[in-house]
Amino acid sequence: MTTKPMSATTRKAIDQVEQYGAHNYAPLPVVIARAEGARVTDVDGRTYIDCLAAYSAVNFGHSNPRLLAAARRQLDRVTLTSRAFYSEPFGPFVESLAELCGKQMVLPMNSGVEAVEAGIKTARKWGYEVKGVADDAANIVVMEGNFHGRTVTVVSFSNDEEARRSYQPFTSGFYDVPFGDVAALEAAIDENTVAVLLEPIQGEGGVIIPPEGYLRAVREVCDRHGVLMMADEIQSGLGRAGETFACDREGVVPDLYLLGKALGGGIMPVSAVVADADVLGVFKPGQHGSTFGGNPLACAIGSEVVDILSTGEPQQASRELGERLLAGLRPLVGRGLLTEIRGAGLWLGLDVAPHLGTARDLCYRLMAKGVLAKDTHGRTIRFAPPLVISADDVDAVIDATTQALEEAERQAA
Repeated sequence: MTTKPMSATTRKAIDQVEQYGAHNYAPLPVVIARAEGARVTDVDGRTYIDCLAAYSAVNFGHSNPRLLAAARRQLDRVTLTSRAFYSEPFGPFVESLAELCGKQMVLPMNSGVEAVEAGIKTARKWGYEVKGVADDAANIVVMEGNFHGRTVTVVSFSNDEEARRSYQPFTSGFYDVPFGDVAALEAAIDENTVAVLLEPIQGEGGVIIPPEGYLRAVREVCDRHGVLMMADEIQSGLGRAGETFACDREGVVPDLYLLGKALGGGIMPVSAVVADADVLGVFKPGQHGSTFGGNPLACAIGSEVVDILSTGEPQQASRELGERLLAGLRPLVGRGLLTEIRGAGLWLGLDVAPHLGTARDLCYRLMAKGVLAKDTHGRTIRFAPPLVISADDVDAVIDATTQALEEAERQAA
């Protein structure tokens, strides 16, 4: 594999980060200076097709003109008041998001994991005050292979040892079951279970899609046992999987939506818990909060995101272009270059054949061909380009991936 020599400008930028930044990520050696639509440009002027979209936070494209305009309008007015006062953009945002979800109430937060934490608190509080679970006994059933963030509580029920090591003691009250196994889920529920927390599609796990009918079965089990269904749609929602929410793929409506990433349009960290009043209504003043949660700038951007989604255009683009990408890459399985490929909308997981090297090796090859993607779990490459990507760029991604795998095959021979 050949790559261009690293320029002095790139080297300086990377060295600065490596010297002064905590080493909690291992980025590819590219330094982004500008971005528009589905393309990013590095400090040396080289352009790449972005197939990560900031882990689906940039679903509507870099520098989306509608979102930037909404942000600029609000920047000239007021950006932060805290929830100690009402702000003009707050009401329209929570109303529009509640309507998009078909729910009654919205609890805005900032990062995705804050939405997960708030969802856990909501479920526990509901369990004690509404369901009548005994004090300190509430439990939540989670899925093996999950990824919900990296706070101490959330890594307490992770199976990823890299995420867990040296952070104990952990938070108790979680039982994990295999993702996709309805019988195991039902067996884990007892009289103290307050919620089932799951990603409708496991993103960090490698775009793992459950068996057909699984989400409907989870909904039925939760209803029968009086347990809340919490859907972490932080990555899978807001158009990524070809529908407004991944749960829509099976016509399922959870009790709580946990949202984030694309809700901020790639401009602000915006997240939310969305549910009906009989669930989110358990909170009273002073029982949960966030200085920045629901700030005016975030609300202005979030409202514009909801307006964009209300057209249905991002969802349609995700479905159509996702099928185009999947169809172009599927033959690589038959050729032995990939062992499996999974797709939902513009969200694909490609398992690289072991003899071709690691998924990270292939990400380096793709970068050399002008495509930026991210590996996970050693063998899987994830593709999640902005939903505004063009058909021509989708075809370019197919060509680059094919060439990268063929090069790896020749080198391995």
